[in-house]
Amino acid sequence: AFRVAKCPTDELSLTNCAIVNDTDFSQSVEHIEVITGGGQRFVFSVKKDSRVQKHEVGFNVPQRKWAILSIKQEIEVNPYKEEDYITSIILEADYMQKKTSSHEQYDTDEMAKEFLYSFPNQMFTVGQQLAFAFKDKKLLLLIVKDIEVVNINTLKQGGDAKPRKSKMGKLYPNTVIQFEKAETSSLNLVGKSKGKQIRQSIINPDWDFQKMGIGGLGKEFNAIFRRAFASRVFPPEIVEQLGCKHVKGILLYGPPGTGKTLMARQIGKMLNAREPKIVNGPQILDKYVGESEANIRRLFAEAEEEEKRAGPNSGLHIIIFDEIDAICKQRGSVAGNTGVHDTVVNQLLSKIDGVEQLNNILVIGMTNRRDMIDEALLRPGRLEVQVEISLPDEEGRYEILNIHTSRMKQYKKISSDVDNKELASLTKNFSGAELEGLIRAAQSTAMNRLIKASNKVEVDPEAISKLLVSRSDFLNALEHDIKPAFGTALEILAQFLSRGIITWGSPVTSILEDGMLFIQQARAPDTSGLVSVLLEGPPNSGKTALAAQLAKNSDFPFVKVCSPEEMVFDDAYRSTLSCILVDNIERLLDYGPIGPRYSNLTLQALLVLLKKQPPPGKKLLVLCTSSRRQVLEDMEMLSAFTAILHVPNLSKADHLLNVLEASEVFSTQELNRIAQQIRGKRIFIGIKKLLALIDMSRQTDEKSRVIKLITKLEEDGALEDPGMA
Repeated sequence: AFRVAKCPTDELSLTNCAIVNDTDFSQSVEHIEVITGGGQRFVFSVKKDSRVQKHEVGFNVPQRKWAILSIKQEIEVNPYKEEDYITSIILEADYMQKKTSSHEQYDTDEMAKEFLYSFPNQMFTVGQQLAFAFKDKKLLLLIVKDIEVVNINTLKQGGDAKPRKSKMGKLYPNTVIQFEKAETSSLNLVGKSKGKQIRQSIINPDWDFQKMGIGGLGKEFNAIFRRAFASRVFPPEIVEQLGCKHVKGILLYGPPGTGKTLMARQIGKMLNAREPKIVNGPQILDKYVGESEANIRRLFAEAEEEEKRAGPNSGLHIIIFDEIDAICKQRGSVAGNTGVHDTVVNQLLSKIDGVEQLNNILVIGMTNRRDMIDEALLRPGRLEVQVEISLPDEEGRYEILNIHTSRMKQYKKISSDVDNKELASLTKNFSGAELEGLIRAAQSTAMNRLIKASNKVEVDPEAISKLLVSRSDFLNALEHDIKPAFGTALEILAQFLSRGIITWGSPVTSILEDGMLFIQQARAPDTSGLVSVLLEGPPNSGKTALAAQLAKNSDFPFVKVCSPEEMVFDDAYRSTLSCILVDNIERLLDYGPIGPRYSNLTLQALLVLLKKQPPPGKKLLVLCTSSRRQVLEDMEMLSAFTAILHVPNLSKADHLLNVLEASEVFSTQELNRIAQQIRGKRIFIGIKKLLALIDMSRQTDEKSRVIKLITKLEEDGALEDPGMA
């Protein structure tokens, strides 16, 4: 029986052979089979050395660990004759000391040569642990993962020996050696002898794209995936060959409630990365000098430490900035002499893509105000993937409604008369959050029906079976509870059209017909996408009402009314189809006839709106009204319009009588009397002025009503004898 001993020297331990005394075995014995207490068999190549006692075998630490041997343990040892040559061997490499980390590259081609040189004709077994000294670098631990062999006797007889998988074999000079990095190791292997690296897929294996819960944003999500993650799905070797750098930043921007935060959250879940760090912009700012910048540095500290340790094999670190505009405003734009905002922006810029580059981070920023963010942050290399998360279209709204009503359908709590397609068409300009709010409001209406509020608040005992959300609940919520923050200015248009449109003659009909042509022109896919129409005419001729009617007829999902009180064009392109109604354009320009004076700044802003082509895929219809055509001509504005529609005053007796008849204030006899009074006279009055006089007549005594109207018309200069002109 033999006993286990330590390897006598470090030099001998690096041979990975079992060291035996010269006298124990004859010179012809090259390999031994060790049988341990449990009857397990291990094969080692041997080296003979007199420093080992008789009937002792010296093993190094990796060998003792592999064969589970302890010092002084008794073992049975027999000579072993090899039968197979190794054709290929795969070795898993790691640092001998696990905590070691280094950026030093290990050339696997050189390592393969060194391995063949160090261990000629040695026996290796799958699972065997080896100590490997490569050049003057840190000591490595190798584990045999896979062996393919051919039979020696078949080769000697000149037969065609096919390689086969085996548990053990003998190394020979033509053996193909491949090195693989251990899964958790920070070892940096390079070269052609590098085997397939065990790497985690960047996409979470349990992830199901169908169950994302993001409705109407498929196109946007595909764009993000293509730009930001396609390169991360491929193995590092391929990315290295392309010389490709991963995208480090994504900016999601758009109106509130459209799903920016939801999408960022889902991206974090989808990726097999570290737990995302979610930061609200204002959290970064600190009252103490330098603390805000330190907060930014802390966010990136873990990623930096892992990049240093693991190099290209580092895991992905995701940092999500909600309301990023709070900390990344344009430098120099924030008042005050502290410059705190500027230094925070500088710190973030240098961390995302500065001198020391990190390739293991992904920064996702979200904002409603992209225009406020510093330009340097938006360049390629930083937040280079910029995706607009806009209001969902009808198809998108249908998807969102399906997502939010799926649970109700599952438990049969939604009435069969609820049609999500109908709701999608009724909810123009609703964001995802507003649609969710609409469903909540409908649910609360349905629940409220089953609550009895007498002395005490009691719930109907059969509520569970009775509770059903119906179409009327949704319509009630639409009418009373939830209104979209963006989109059609229905209330303002309704004010402009409170008296309706009275078609008093062919001029009104032709304006509405021409207007419809321009609306179709704005909608058409093969046009430039910008149509601007000026409705000009004398004061009170009904320009605003006609412009409002055209805006309503357009049925564009986004309609904005710009009056002198609120002149905002920033959100002109919120929707794919937008309509801007600018009322009293000369008043917007602060025009005053005394002087005359006007605001050049506003004039230039308006000219930009009228001439600038919308972004690709967006269509814009601009409707303007003015009572001073000559002024606009002097300002060279008329040429900026696609078309000019003249809105005339009423100038014929028929026109005047048509309006009076439509008002239903005067009887047939009174209308006949008025017709006699105005016959042969020159008429010139705006529809708005005439409607005001009709309102006054409505309050007047029936006997004097006609006389009062005629007198007023004459006083206002709307009715004159032809000779007086």
